[in-house]
Amino acid sequence: MARSGALIILGVLAMALAAGGAEGARAFFVFGDSLVDNGNNNYLATTARADTPPYGIDYPTRRPTGRFSNGYNIPDFISQELGSESTLPYLSPQLTGQRLLVGANFASAGIGILNDTGIQFANIIRIYRQLDYFEEYQRRVTALIGAARTKQLVNGALVLITLGGNDFVNNYYLVPFSARSRQFALPDYVKYVIAEYKKILRRLYGIGARRVLVTGTGPLGCVPAELAQRSRNGECSAELQRAASLFNPQLVQMLNVLNREVGSQVFIGVNTQRMQNDFISNPRAFGFVTSKVACCGQGPYNGIGLCTTASNLCPNRDVYAFWDPFHPSERANKMIVQQIMSGSRRYMHPMNLSTILALDSST
Repeated sequence: MARSGALIILGVLAMALAAGGAEGARAFFVFGDSLVDNGNNNYLATTARADTPPYGIDYPTRRPTGRFSNGYNIPDFISQELGSESTLPYLSPQLTGQRLLVGANFASAGIGILNDTGIQFANIIRIYRQLDYFEEYQRRVTALIGAARTKQLVNGALVLITLGGNDFVNNYYLVPFSARSRQFALPDYVKYVIAEYKKILRRLYGIGARRVLVTGTGPLGCVPAELAQRSRNGECSAELQRAASLFNPQLVQMLNVLNREVGSQVFIGVNTQRMQNDFISNPRAFGFVTSKVACCGQGPYNGIGLCTTASNLCPNRDVYAFWDPFHPSERANKMIVQQIMSGSRRYMHPMNLSTILALDSST
């Protein structure tokens, strides 16, 4: 009887701590693709995985984690700015109890805004499934701390969503004369993708998100994979750069419309194209020796295929803007988050994350 009584007291204490955590800490939720996936695809039968060396070579454990990085990715650095531990992948069996209150990462490498993006990768978590999981997450937390505190936790959370690049790289431009490129001229395709993205963001708002960082695409035509396939003299692919230049301004316009609809600055535009263009156009000014050659890969610009144990591997990852053929290095990710935190309206629209955190802490 004494033992069971002690267990009951411990249970009550755990619930009290859970309630305090819901009130005291800001949860963080992540949706999107491989730029922000921190290991969900490790639990799936898919080829879109980063669970073998040398991925994770600079992570604290020196082991691959499922992040498409040599170390930390963008969500990790945002978590650090929030003063919190990194969110766990939603599919991780460790995401239980107190750790649920930190938030969750629902992202899955290979996905896009459109459901047919990434069809070459089996068993990835498409964006509407990620949103279904977010609702399931809320039911799990409700069982832990109750409906009122769960609503408070979700409404007060910071959300990051990163989508769009794969809709061009792994869909429209995946192969010559792709189905989507036959269906749409590029300007019409961009309008279609933006309209579909708007539906996703509306649903995200409908299930509780109230502060959402929405990243645009990076400079799609300048990643080592595209230089390897499309460049003769190291110049960025004009077609893919055109796609990014059409998509990103229309994304900001769409976010403005959504914010007017909901009557609040819920959706914050993150211009990752501009952030990365800075160090792509002048890498040495940012301490990089190259923004064309990937640290890990093979072929021209180390841009062919995947990063594997058989790939060329640079000795110093900090001087490479790109880790593998598609993804920024850990140091580049950190620089992007520095701009998210304190960048001007040239990079963050209508305000940066430091301003958001200051505003939200005063209300």
